[in-house]
Amino acid sequence: MEESLWVCTVKKSKLTGLEIDPAEEEVRWGSVYWARVTHIDKAMDAAYVQLDEDNTGILYNKDVRIKDAKGKFKKGGDVAIGKLLRPGEMIAVQAKSGYLPRLDSMDLTIEDKSPVVSMNITLPGRHLIYSPMLSENRISKRIFEKKQRKQLTKMLNNVENLKGCILRASAANTQTDVLIREGNILKHIWEELQTYLKGEEACLIMEGPDALQRTLSDNASGFIDSIHIVTMEQYQHVEEWCEIYAPDLVTKIKPIELPNQEADLGLFDFYDVLDQIEDLFQPYVLLPAGGNIIIQETAALCAIDVNRGGDNRSNLTINLEALSEIGRQIRLRNLGGIIVVDFLKMTSKKERESLLEALNSIVIDDPCTVQIHGMTKLGLVEITRNRRTPPLQDRLDLALD
Repeated sequence: MEESLWVCTVKKSKLTGLEIDPAEEEVRWGSVYWARVTHIDKAMDAAYVQLDEDNTGILYNKDVRIKDAKGKFKKGGDVAIGKLLRPGEMIAVQAKSGYLPRLDSMDLTIEDKSPVVSMNITLPGRHLIYSPMLSENRISKRIFEKKQRKQLTKMLNNVENLKGCILRASAANTQTDVLIREGNILKHIWEELQTYLKGEEACLIMEGPDALQRTLSDNASGFIDSIHIVTMEQYQHVEEWCEIYAPDLVTKIKPIELPNQEADLGLFDFYDVLDQIEDLFQPYVLLPAGGNIIIQETAALCAIDVNRGGDNRSNLTINLEALSEIGRQIRLRNLGGIIVVDFLKMTSKKERESLLEALNSIVIDDPCTVQIHGMTKLGLVEITRNRRTPPLQDRLDLALD
């Protein structure tokens, strides 16, 4: 557990978020590298790139970005990647997901064995995501209402010197001067970053956001009552982030004095959340009224089954109660890939539509990209989730090693 970083969010004494950075993490999500193309895999239409002395990433054609004759960045995919990149070429890439060392390499996919990277580099802030490869501003796909999207796009485009920015859904009502300030900060970081993109040595240029920064960024646009820190080092770390991106949160940072400041997870024990973390490694979750959900992960997908148990209410009522817990468990366990949920059977089309509508409203708060693909004829709801970091079980195994 030494040097591992643990961060959690709690609402009304209930665990709502958990981020763990093991000390052994080799590639962190969002890290930027000056990388060397080692070889082209024609069958996969991908390139392998050396990130540093120890790690090699895989770059798929769709994640290539090349400047055209007009100086604009063009997305790869129209031609084979071998016509866009060549072995020995130096390029800037960003890790699309975190990567942990695996002792057992059996039955692992290419993505498990090599971190996936992209040339489409983005810099996340509190309200904006700066994307220097974009020539225009965009609105988060999580804002669905067409009229609101049109108004926000017009507002962004009328802001002087604000280009290549994506407005986050949680920042839809943010004042213009706040967006300008953050946009200038992110643009300055990108300009500084480019000064290091040179030479013939593959290396890490900028490490991606750690567990603290990810948690603050994911929650900074909502209501935060207080931020509790134990060590002075982490206090300064949080204060620095807030001074840059969220000045209004600086006064909410509170150092907590514990009887034993050096105790592992002393703050988690102080707030009595360790039992809730242990519950995340059970294959079942009990619902308040007597129902339960069963969570089973396989190599191909994750199956979630909703059961009535001793609950005598209607199927729709039980399903809706299970929804919020399912969304919470998906985030806490950091489930990814294909997720299939078997809800209690509903015969009414209206009930099925209300269930999917409620599910959409729940996953909108997930920091990872979640897509609802509808309900099959068998009544199974299909979901996909692109996680940023490795599964909770993998991170915990390394953190406790």
